[in-house]
This record gives sequence, structure tokens and C-alpha cells, in this order.
Amino acid sequence: MVQFNLLPDVKLEFVKAQRTKRLLALISVVVSAASLAILLLSFVSVNVVQKKSLHDLNSDIKKYSGQLKNVNDLDKILTVQNQLSTLTSLHDKKPVATRLFDYISKVTPAQASLSKLSIDFEGNTLVVGGTAPSLDVISTYTDTLKATRYSIDSSGSKRAFTDVVLSSFGRSDTSASFTITFNFDPAIFDTKNTVTLTVPNSANADQSSIFGGDK
Repeated sequence: MVQFNLLPDVKLEFVKAQRTKRLLALISVVVSAASLAILLLSFVSVNVVQKKSLHDLNSDIKKYSGQLKNVNDLDKILTVQNQLSTLTSLHDKKPVATRLFDYISKVTPAQASLSKLSIDFEGNTLVVGGTAPSLDVISTYTDTLKATRYSIDSSGSKRAFTDVVLSSFGRSDTSASFTITFNFDPAIFDTKNTVTLTVPNSANADQSSIFGGDK
């Protein structure tokens, strides 16, 4: 069977144009419907879902606020909790006072006997007092304090004690008494530091007998 296309070219172009027009119209309808659906979803989300979430949150806030208000001494509890949270940092800043006796034992000459030891960690000052067989031993003590240095890990050494002053002394037939005041570098008591104290050999300290021992 033989078919003949009897439509002129103009008619064919018109038919194609109509098809294209209908296709574009269909696409426009689909796009418009999708846009409308998105708009409706956004509207529902903003005006329904979010409003409900905010309402629920406000309800929870009021509920738990009421519960907190009913807790007795809430302010005191919060204050204690805040203080407890600072204990760790305060502990880290606390000087290692136990190092004091080791330091004093190393710098005090063997012939000297201490009867007074006072330290002020806020002012970084130390006061030592006691007796020695002679003023020469007391002079050795002050020179030892001035010459003592310290180092932290592998860093260079620094003076451990400064402003060393023989604030008072006395002499009897058998012994001499003294009081020495001086400043210390707070780094030697810092808990974060591993300190190595370097003491001149002139001290010749005897750790077992400097505190009130017989000389």
C-alpha cells in the first residue's frame, strides 16, 4: 500500500508548532505545580511545624524553670558548683611548699642550726634564723644563698634567691645567732616545673641536723 503526504509544508510546520506549544504548556503546568507544592510545604513548615516546635520549647522552658525555682537554696548550690569547677586551676597554681625543706637543707651550712623558718608565697620572701659557731659560718650561709642557682629542664640557670640580707645577728662566747631575709624566684615552687638546684660546695650542708640539731 502506498501512502502520499498531501499536506503542504506550511501545514506541517503549523502542526509541529502546535505540538511544541502544547509541550511547552505542559512543562509550564508541571513547573508551576511543583513550585506551588514547594511553596505550600514552606508555608506549612514555617507556620505549622516551626510554630509547634517553638511552642513546645517554650512549654519545656516554663516547666523546667518552675522546677528549678522549687529547688531550695539553688543559689548556694550553683555557687558551690562554680567554686568546685575552679579547684583544678587553683590546684595547678598552688606552690609546691614541700620543696622548701629540701632547698633549705641544701643551702644551709652543716655548722648552722635553724630555729626559725618563715615563708610568704605572696610576697616571695623567706626568713631563716638560728645559731652558728661563728660569724664566719653565717657569712658563708649568706654567700651560699646569693650564689645558689636553679635550672628547669635543660634551660639555662638563674639565681634562685635575691636580695639576701643579714637582717640581725648576735655574738656570745660560744655561738652566734642570726636572721637572714631574702627573696626567692616563684618558679622554683611552681608545680609545672622540674627544678634542679645548684648549690656551691661551700655550704657543705648536713640535711639531718640543720633544724635544731646539736652542732
